[in-house]
Order: sequence, then C-alpha cells, then structure tokens
Amino acid sequence: MLVHLAVLQELIAHHLPERDALVWRERRFTYAELAARSRRAGRGLRRLGLGCHTERAALKPWQSGHDHVALYCYNGNEFLESMYGAFKARAAFVNINYRYVAEELRYVLAGCEARAIVYHAAFAPTLAAVRDQLPGLRHLIQVADDSGHPLLPGAVDYEQWLAAEEPAPLDLPYSPDDLYVLFTGGTTGMPKGVLWRQEDVFYNGLGGHIPGFERLDTEEKLVAHINMGLGGRMIVLPPFMHGAGQWSAFNTFHRGGTVVLPDEVHRLDAHSVWRTVAREQVDQMMIVGDAFARPLLAALREGGYDASSMRVVTSTAAVLSPSIKQELMALLPPETMFIESVGASEAGLQAMSYDTASGQGLPAYQLRENSVVVTADRTGVLAPGSDEIGWIATHGALPLGYLGDPEKTGQTFPVLGGVRYCIGGDRARYADDGRLLFLGRDAVCINTGGEKVFAEEVERVVKSHPAVYDALVVGVPSTRWGQAVTAVVSLAPGAVAPTIEVLRAHCAQHLADYKLPKAIVLAPEIVRSPNGKPDYAWAKEHAARQAEARNA
Repeated sequence: MLVHLAVLQELIAHHLPERDALVWRERRFTYAELAARSRRAGRGLRRLGLGCHTERAALKPWQSGHDHVALYCYNGNEFLESMYGAFKARAAFVNINYRYVAEELRYVLAGCEARAIVYHAAFAPTLAAVRDQLPGLRHLIQVADDSGHPLLPGAVDYEQWLAAEEPAPLDLPYSPDDLYVLFTGGTTGMPKGVLWRQEDVFYNGLGGHIPGFERLDTEEKLVAHINMGLGGRMIVLPPFMHGAGQWSAFNTFHRGGTVVLPDEVHRLDAHSVWRTVAREQVDQMMIVGDAFARPLLAALREGGYDASSMRVVTSTAAVLSPSIKQELMALLPPETMFIESVGASEAGLQAMSYDTASGQGLPAYQLRENSVVVTADRTGVLAPGSDEIGWIATHGALPLGYLGDPEKTGQTFPVLGGVRYCIGGDRARYADDGRLLFLGRDAVCINTGGEKVFAEEVERVVKSHPAVYDALVVGVPSTRWGQAVTAVVSLAPGAVAPTIEVLRAHCAQHLADYKLPKAIVLAPEIVRSPNGKPDYAWAKEHAARQAEARNA
C-alpha cells in the first residue's frame, strides 16, 4: 500500500463513500464528497502551476522540493479540503496561526516561500498589509465569511475556484517522500517548519500504528481497521492551524470516524461545544489541558447538557489538573475514559496515561515502544529505574528536519549509538515502576537558589487550590534566589485571593520546600494561545511589571 495522505483519503472514500466524514453546523460531507472537493482543490492548485519540483533524493533533510500553500483559516471544511488538495497536487500546505500580527505573518510566509494562500476574508486586512513585501506569493484564494471584507485585488473566491475544476482523480506519481509540513512555535521562540515524510507522519502520529493494533501497511488491514468503528464521532476543539487539531482529525479519518466541529470555531465557546455534543451524539473529545477543561466544566454544570454519548476525552499538549479531571468525570458517563498524552510536533506521540486516580502529584505515563529517556548531557540512554532527570527522546519514524535550518536540525535530531533520535525540550525521569514522570519544558525551567523547578509541576498544584481558576508559574529575577518561583493566578468567580502563606501551605502538601511559590501575582485572565498552550513570555512580563510596581 502506498502510504500517502491523498491516496489514503481516496481508499477510505472508496470503502466508506456514504459515511459522514465531517459535520459542521448544517453542513455534512460524506467521505466521497470531501474527497471530490479535495480533488477540485488539487486540480485548482495544479492549474496554478503548483506541485513537486524536486524529488527527495536530490535534497538535504532541511530542504523542501514542493511548492508551499499557506492555510490561513479558521476551522472548517475549507481547511481540510485545502490540506488534502495540496497533497493531491503534490504541493505542501503550511499552517498559519490566525492570531499573528502583520510582522509575524510576513515572517512565516517569507520563510516558507509560500506561492499561494487560502485565507478567510476576516484576515484580508492583515494579509493586505504585508502582501507587497512577498513577491513570491502570487495566488490568493479567499474564503467568504461574515466579516464583510471584499476580495483583495487579484484574489479569487474559494467556492468559485473549486467550481471551475472537475472532481476527477489526479494522475500524479505520489511518493511516500512527499512532505507534510507543520509549523510549530512551541511555548517559546519563532515558528519553525517541521518537515515530515508522509509515510513517517502516518505511522508516527496519524493513526498508522496505534499501540495494541497492527501496523496499517496493507489496504486489507486499513479496511479492517476502519470497519472496526473505533473512529466514532470526534469533536475537534483545537484549531487546525495547530498540530493537535490536525492530528486529531487525521486520526479520526484513518479510523473511519466522523470529525465534528462545534458551531462556533472562532474561539472556544464551551456552551456551543456541549450543544453540539448533544445534537450530534459525539462520543470522543480532544481538549488541550485546563485551558479547555475549565470552561467546559463550568458550561456543563450551568447548562445541564446531555453528554450521555461521551466515551473518551483526550487531553494533549498542556497540563490537565487532576482535580479538574475528577470533576469532569463526575459529570460524564462513568465509563468515560480520560487519556492524557505527551508528544511534540517534532516527535509525534511519545507517551500516554490512562490513569484516572485523583491526587496532585506528577502523572505517570506509559512510554511508547519507540520512546526513551536520554541523559541530561544527551550522550546516552537511561535505563528504566534510573532516578536521573533527562530528556524524552524518540526514534523510528521521525521528521527529516526543520525547513531551512541545518543547525537546529542537527541539534534536535542527533545520532546516539547509531540510532537517530528526536530530542526536544521536554524533561522527564523514570518512576519506580518504569513509567515516565513528565517534568515539563526545559525552556520554562526555573533556577532558584541552585535548584531546578519545572513550572508545569508547580502549576498542577497551584491550580488545585479552590480559589484559583487558572495559573502559570514563572521565574522572576531575584537578588537572593537568582529566580523566584512566582505564581501568576486568575481567580475563580467570587473567590478571594489567597495570601502567599495560605498558597504555600496548600502547595507544601505535595511539593518540596524549594518548589513553593515565593510570590502571587494576580491577573484578570491567563493568556494562552488558541490551542491552549501557555504564553510564558506574557506571564514573565506581567509578573515583572507587578514586582517593579511593588518596589517603586
């Protein structure tokens, strides 16, 4: 079986033509309909002259041989159709964060040398501000919305563009080497384009090799898999502009399931989510830690929605507090399984936890067979049972590298003992039972009095205090400690801010003394990205401003 996402879509559509692939508001797209619209998009991109200009064998790991199509859209059928359309044209899509200001947008579009862009009309003003600085961006395809913005000069309307093409299959020499490009900003730094071979990303993170199931390397195995009914009806809440949203959708498709979108896709509207769950009898949900779980919990309490269909809640990319998980579990059917996963755009899925036990300690994850913990100096692999803090590392099906960045490629994908690994920025150690204790991102590690404190570990405990709605933990410069552990906190409705003494006493039940917050800084709201990831740069700046105000 040729492992290529365009080919896989056609295979699934052939075997499940009438099954709903996507449901959004009043729109329903069967697998056959979504595939046909994607073919039209692929033909439209080919008509613009886009595709593959250099085969993989002639390129360095950090180079792309494809024309790049930027997707600057909210969640909707247009995003998925354009992704698949790019695959079918042998071009590569590039995901664009719709929260970017003009300079950030220019940086990504110039860096990836995008030749075409599909964008919602709402973003036309931002695009117009940088268009003249992007001479390589030649084709603009505008998706109509309720923003009222007219077509930019030279742009074409998305639906008219599709209608001009036939839905016939494209006869192209697809290759498993064709790229899947995922731009990621992580919690710090400018966005980086991760270059995946389509075969590698399928077997790593898009459902081609799920633990406990066979590797889907033949059409017969794929067909048997999609007929098992594991895909269910998955409501996707993270934006498709981020990996969590994309991978959730692709995993659903590759299990023959239905992707359901909430009516409101411009922001997380928790009431809209539960209304959609009830109406569509959704049985699976993807969330991103507390940033999604807290408003969903509040809305479920307030609205009295029918959530009896729910069976699986998966949290990824950010911390999910045990107390919040327990409260959600109490309101959902008792058989609902909560899954927490650890992974990265550069590594795919690395570890998972099915633990439903309450408590405030670090969650223990089961490592996937291709993941290990390597030493702090990145020279060797730690044996299970070691108590040394190291780095989560993954081998096997991995990305080629970072677009245009050989130095970063070499740093992130080193060879140890003849094995190529992805070593990102996540610190971890083994638990006594051999499972993984995830400590957090090294980039937000706090050095206080010579001790290392991982922000996520402290955040889990701070957020378990009843007065705290949300929190981030950062290091604030200190003459005594180097960095002082500081909790930036938003309060629960009607709550009175705890004193630092009260918060430290609460945290002392679960954390060593050197990890305890030395200060509380209040904020009306904790700033996070649309995919729920924390904005630590904002938290540090906010905490520093408050410290300066107190000392003035």
